[in-house]
Formats: sequence, C-alpha cells, structure tokens
Amino acid sequence: MGGAHVLDPYHPGGSVLHRLPAQCKIVATFGYVVCVVLTPITAGWAFGAHLAVVGGLCALARLPPGLVLRRLAVELPFVAFAVALPFVVPGERTEVLGVALSRPGLEQAFGLVARATLGLMTVIVLAATTPARELLVGLERLRMPPVIVAVASFMIRYAGIVIDQMGRMSIARRSRAHEPRSLLATRALAASLGTLFIRSYERGERVHLAMLARGYTGALPGALPGPAPRRAQWGAALCLVILGAAIAVLGRRLDLGAPA
Repeated sequence: MGGAHVLDPYHPGGSVLHRLPAQCKIVATFGYVVCVVLTPITAGWAFGAHLAVVGGLCALARLPPGLVLRRLAVELPFVAFAVALPFVVPGERTEVLGVALSRPGLEQAFGLVARATLGLMTVIVLAATTPARELLVGLERLRMPPVIVAVASFMIRYAGIVIDQMGRMSIARRSRAHEPRSLLATRALAASLGTLFIRSYERGERVHLAMLARGYTGALPGALPGPAPRRAQWGAALCLVILGAAIAVLGRRLDLGAPA
C-alpha cells in the first residue's frame, strides 16, 4: 500500500511530544485551537504570543521549518479570500501604500489569516508527532463513537489503495502514448476517473463482504495498545490549554479596556 504514506503526515522523531500519548495531544490541540479562535482579532500581541507558543512546540518536536511551511500551503485559499476582504467589506477607509482599504476588512483579514495559520500549525504538530494508527487509538480512548473511528480507519487505509490504483492507471496511459497536453486529453482523464470510481466501489463491496464473513460487527477488534496516560502527561496537555486560555482572556480584557 505505497500510497498510504500520503495520508499519514507523521514525521519520525524521539522528542517529548512524540512520546506523549495521543489522547493527551488530541485534547491539548483541540483546546488550544479553541483558545486561538476566541482571541479577539484586535489583540495583535495575543496572536504574537500564540505564535511564540506554537513555534516553541514545533521546536520542541524538532520539526524542520521547511516541513511546516510546506504543510501550511494548504491554507492558501484562505489567504486569497482574506486579501479580498479589505476591498469588499464596507466601513471606515484607510490609506495603505496609496490604496484606500476598509479598516474592518483589514481587521477581519488579519483575524482570518492569523487564526487559520495558528490553528493549522497546531494541527501540524499533532499530525507530525503522532502516527495515524495512534490517533485512531487516542480517539477511541476518548470515547469517540466506534463507528466514526472505524470509518476513519478504513478511509485512511483504503484511500492509500485508491491512490496506488490511480498511479498504475496513469502509468498505463503513458505506456500507450497518452500525452495530457491538450483539451483532448480530458476525455481520457474522465474515462479513467469513471473506471477508478467503479473499481473502487466494487472493491469496497468485496472488502465489506469479506469483513462480514469474518464476523465484523461495526467495531474494530482487538484491545487498545499501550498503557493509560499518567497524571503528569495529562498535566502537560492541560498546561498548554491553560496557557492558551490565559492569552485569550488577557487579550479580551485588554481589548475591552482599550479606549474607543
């Protein structure tokens, strides 16, 4: 299943974050992202503090800066949308490099980009320090409904197979002198996508029937691997959430106390 690695962004390492149980990291990530979202967009210093915290987590996990920047590229559509906000949002105008921009639009654009970047960086740390299998186990330990955990597990495994199938079909097209350099190539591409859908659907049915024949009842069999987290590990996760909450609350209080 060579394509499975595409869906598992785990970056091997031996840092403290790599050794922390998955359920602790999931709770810390969710809590910190909520704190970032609740931070007022007018408190620029608070987002700077959040960035310092998340940057410290990246350094603690020993993640290469290039790796983090490449994975941040998925937020480019949000950045493109944010760039348009100062031009379309009504309100008080301000001059920036000779261009009249909306002040509320600038604030909303900053808030959108800052929150999306910080939230995505936090998730990148979680995904880079936790294998996909451990994430699923962590969700199961957090009492996530078994059907959701099972669907997520099958999605990760089966999508790798589909990606491999796409690669083999692409090689087959090129071996038959197919050159996707014109609009005429869209017909062959559409036919390939249709064939891929049919093959994937039929393969999924065969896998499901095989699972039912082996007694599958809707939950993944087997005991949860690994020991339960220690109090110190839960404490480390909660400290991150408390730090994020303190930054958000302080930012909101200073924002409310600022003169209009």
